[in-house]
Amino acid sequence: MTEVTATAVDVRDRLALALDVDDIVAAARIARQMQPYFGVAKVGLELFSANGPDAVGALADMGYDVFLDVKLHDIPNTVEKASRVLGALGVRYLTLHAFGGADMLRAGVEGLASGAERAGLPSPTALAVTILTSDDGAPPHILPKRVQVALEGGCGGIVCAASDVKEARQYAPRLDMVVPGIRMAGTSAHDQARVATPADAISSGADLLVIGRAVTAADDPVAAAEAINEEVRAAI
Repeated sequence: MTEVTATAVDVRDRLALALDVDDIVAAARIARQMQPYFGVAKVGLELFSANGPDAVGALADMGYDVFLDVKLHDIPNTVEKASRVLGALGVRYLTLHAFGGADMLRAGVEGLASGAERAGLPSPTALAVTILTSDDGAPPHILPKRVQVALEGGCGGIVCAASDVKEARQYAPRLDMVVPGIRMAGTSAHDQARVATPADAISSGADLLVIGRAVTAADDPVAAAEAINEEVRAAI
């Protein structure tokens, strides 16, 4: 294996691989193939529904930081208890819907931290989902309202489109900005309404890019991952 430079490690830490499959064997195969290019692995509803905590454990054992994207949204008591369980699994990031309000987010943040602490794990980051990248019809007042809710709830970051990052930074300069909907120029947007190239997302101020079909659905996933890495490296 070639020596991994500090710059390469930095790039990998800025990229999350979205494993949107329902088979843990397939997910592990993709994760192994993409490990030279990604430092974070995202487990979404599909994979978590099919395999539960085993999906988190398998990817963590491979050395990935695990991003559990289940977008919790329920009454605060339920979210707190669920987040406590998930925090004990060793996730690095957990998503909660900002639409649920500050009390719900605060309950999730507290539960997540408590679960990790009881398990002797580092404190994870709760991410408030602001506006989905598939939603191109949200009124202008929604973003600042949900960023404010994320701050009030004590979240460590938000999930938003690249086009929202600069505005979100005005309200919350210290929050981590996580951006999905990443596509290389000239490729399909699939079902995403608000996409951005890796370079544009980094230039907007994104901290972590979530990349799925741009790599996993590519004719040559390795070549696609290499191209994204190169573009991000040039932009940071």
